[in-house]
Amino acid sequence: MKKIEVLGTGCSGCRALFETVTRAVGEMSLEATVSKEENLERIISFGVMALPALVVDGRVVSAGRRLSLDEVKALLAR
Repeated sequence: MKKIEVLGTGCSGCRALFETVTRAVGEMSLEATVSKEENLERIISFGVMALPALVVDGRVVSAGRRLSLDEVKALLAR
């Protein structure tokens, strides 16, 4: 099962990425947990300097961009 985290402070871009990731997981029928991380100390621990960020299985796969549904699906398929 994949562990997917959306890092962000609650801005519109962060909320949009969370919704896109949740949709992608559903459409791909992935076994995954999707969570939002808003704790700044935890976000900083990933070394992320731009938000929103997407973390899959502990690895930052995108930062500082709103991703399209197709881009999220491509990242999750890896």
